[in-house]
This record gives sequence, structure tokens and C-alpha cells, in this order.
Amino acid sequence: MPDIRQRQRPSGTGSDVVRRRGRAALAGGVALAALAVSSVSAADTGQADLAEVRAATAQFQRLEVAEQAGHQLGWKDPFPITGCIAHPTEGAMGYHWFNHDAIEDIALDPLQPEGLVYEPLPNGRLHLVAVEWVVPAEAWHDAGNVDPPTVLGQELGILNPALGWYILHAWVWKPNPAGMFENWNPDVVCP
Repeated sequence: MPDIRQRQRPSGTGSDVVRRRGRAALAGGVALAALAVSSVSAADTGQADLAEVRAATAQFQRLEVAEQAGHQLGWKDPFPITGCIAHPTEGAMGYHWFNHDAIEDIALDPLQPEGLVYEPLPNGRLHLVAVEWVVPAEAWHDAGNVDPPTVLGQELGILNPALGWYILHAWVWKPNPAGMFENWNPDVVCP
């Protein structure tokens, strides 16, 4: 039986090709691993940002604290928005408490959302389920902005053109099977 350890292949043959392929496979594996790590880091960053939003808004689980901080039920005429907001097929949002002063500027602070959304519970109490960032579209565009505003890496959108607000919900206090940043939560029900 020949001694395999002593066998050498002549240079410039298949061994060079095998080595090059091995190096290419190793480089490809390293690139995939780096991509996976960067994806995990991006996801972790998003979760970290949402955890900060939860921490900043935890105090508003108590409605009286939200009101003391300047939030009030609804908006001004002709869009009072005082009822429980629901969609006929997609679920609901709930009752909106807005900080009017914060809405009237165009600044967005991820840790100070302009709106707080409360779900009515069967016992009549309200439970904080989501936060909402709001920017008046007209003021945004008057300031020279062309693209929609963003917060937490998410683009705000106009749900109700008559109201004219860019909005973004984040369901940080109640899971939303439709998605964290969707407008409607199928698990929220208005009375």
C-alpha cells in the first residue's frame, strides 16, 4: 500500500484549482457570515430602538400622566378624532390622545411621539397599545422637504388625505399580527 502522506502532486495541476476553489469557498462563507451578522445587528438595533420607545412611554400607561404631560383626547375641528378609530375589515387603532403643541411643529423625536393610542378594555378602562408620530404634511412641504419624514428608519405615510398628516404607528404595547408599524391592529376592537 502506498504511503499517501508522501504523495505530492506536481504544481500547476488540479491541486492549484482545488486550493483556489477552497479559498473562494472560504471567502464566500466569510462574506455570508458577515452579512448574517450585519442583519442581526440591524434587527437588534431596531429592537433596541423600540425598547427605548417603550421605556420613554411606559409612564403613559396611566392616562392621567399622559394628560399631565400635555396629551388630550382627539384633535381640533373639523377633525375631532375623539372616538375609537376602527376600520370595517382591518381592525382598529383605538382612542387617540395627542400632544397638540408637538403636532404643530415638524420635528420628530422617536422618544416623544405626538400621539398615544389606547385600547378600550371590557371593564371600561383604557390600555396604552401604540404610539404615533405625526407631522402635518403642509408644514413639512412648506419647510422645503420633498421626501416624507422618517422615524426609526420608517417612512411616515398619509392615511387620511383630508386630515393631511404624515403618520406612523408603532404597536409597542400590544402585539400586532399585521406588523409593528401597520396602522390597523386586527386584535384591537372598538365598542
